Amino acid sequence: MIRFTSSTFTVDAAAADGSSRRTITGVALPYNVEATVNGGQVVSFKPGALPIDGKAPKLYMSHDSTAAIGLVTEREEDENNMYFVAKVSTTALGNEALILAADGVLDSVSVGVNPTKFTFNEDGVMIVEAADWLELSLVPQPAYAGSVITEVNASIHQEPEKDDIDLSTDESSVEEVTEMSEPEAPEVIEASAPLFATPKRAFKMPSAAEYMAALHVGGDTFRAVNAAFKDNLKQNSTALEFALAQDLTTDTAGLLEQRLLGPVIQDLNFMRPTVTALGVSAMPGTPSKTFTRTKISQHTSVSTQTEGSAVTSQKMTLSANTVTKSTQAGGVFISQQDIDFTAIPALQTIINDLTGEYMIRTDDVCSDALVSAATASGSTWTFNQTDPSTLVDALYDAAREMAEDTNYFPTHIYCSPNVWEKLGRQLDGDKRPLFGYVGANNNIVTNSLGGSTGLNYNGMNPLGLEVVVSNNFAAGTMIVAHTPKGSPTSAFSFYEDVRGIMSVEDAELLGRNVTFYGYIATFANIPVCLQSITIA
Repeated sequence: MIRFTSSTFTVDAAAADGSSRRTITGVALPYNVEATVNGGQVVSFKPGALPIDGKAPKLYMSHDSTAAIGLVTEREEDENNMYFVAKVSTTALGNEALILAADGVLDSVSVGVNPTKFTFNEDGVMIVEAADWLELSLVPQPAYAGSVITEVNASIHQEPEKDDIDLSTDESSVEEVTEMSEPEAPEVIEASAPLFATPKRAFKMPSAAEYMAALHVGGDTFRAVNAAFKDNLKQNSTALEFALAQDLTTDTAGLLEQRLLGPVIQDLNFMRPTVTALGVSAMPGTPSKTFTRTKISQHTSVSTQTEGSAVTSQKMTLSANTVTKSTQAGGVFISQQDIDFTAIPALQTIINDLTGEYMIRTDDVCSDALVSAATASGSTWTFNQTDPSTLVDALYDAAREMAEDTNYFPTHIYCSPNVWEKLGRQLDGDKRPLFGYVGANNNIVTNSLGGSTGLNYNGMNPLGLEVVVSNNFAAGTMIVAHTPKGSPTSAFSFYEDVRGIMSVEDAELLGRNVTFYGYIATFANIPVCLQSITIA
């Protein structure tokens, strides 16, 4: 779902007949205007993109579906804008929303939509032609400057404070305020609806809206406003207030509540790029440390037979290759107190971390075995950013080596992150990305680096090969391989039997020993189909 945030408004205290009016009116969305929305995408809406009938969008506070405060009751549009009228429900949260809107704190709106028909222009801007309008939210900060609250109609009963002046909407009331505002003339506000008003301050005290806006901007702006606020408090404090001792949080540490915000921050991406690309083969269920992988070491022979002479005959021989299982495991002792007293469950957090570390370790073992099994192609890629000739030579040389011996062709490139970087930086003679993307709409070469994931980085495919990048490969690693996932012709196999969690209570130490483990094995089926390339 895309959210577009869109200030300036007038306030109507009540209807002329005294009945309750709880509506907010304004511009929900300007058409043909570009804005950057959540996710960083630049979007523009065509006239008619939002529906003016059908199910009414709900009214939320700051896109929080648990903070619903009403419904959009009217929708109208012209060639420039989508306009709305929303009714605020008579709830505590609805009252709060109306007060914040009347005070200017919530002075903007934001629509939440799901685009159903859209295109991208040559600058990458999403042009939305149709969308489902799901919700409208009151927010303090707009993305579209043209989306404004133009009117807040509310009749929330509030007890006036002692120093407030209750104004009616006739001319005599306005004149009375003018007389009370000496020595400075009151600011004249033009409005189509009556206004709430209070006597003009005799000092430069920031309003609640100004203070919150400065807090949002931050930096020097907030420091200046906050300093003015504190100075004003000092200037207007009484002698008694000056004499009062200050109680700070450093003096009341025993009363401060500590809160933990979960979940725990994860600074490692637990994944197995090499294992994922190869696929996992089931470990043989035999109760032994090793198993046998059979391979043809000599094939039969066929040749042209001369009439009356014996046919060519050559026996087929098979080799029995022993594959050894290795155990990958990790464990930790956790006290019962740590289990019972932690707000964020320590036991589950530790188990999750052990599982992730098992994934990283097994991918490391698999990557090392793949490098050890590879055959040197004898080719060198001398990186020159604008001359890809040596790269193309090296790739095709590796492919030829495979094809000559096996009739198989490469399917993958396994490489370290720094080699992936060089592939992405490789340009042709006109300084265009050699391995860019071709957009379906306009055939413009684009870079998808922003859409990368840990498993495929940016999905570049030099000569149609899938790139597999793992930081478990040493810098400078580049292997061209025939490893179709799940195929019996794959040049390399990874076997695994994940046994999972083993947990044993330790009554003497009052705690629990937790271990995560599994068995893995690797085997190079066709080493000639694993061709390593030297990077210079």
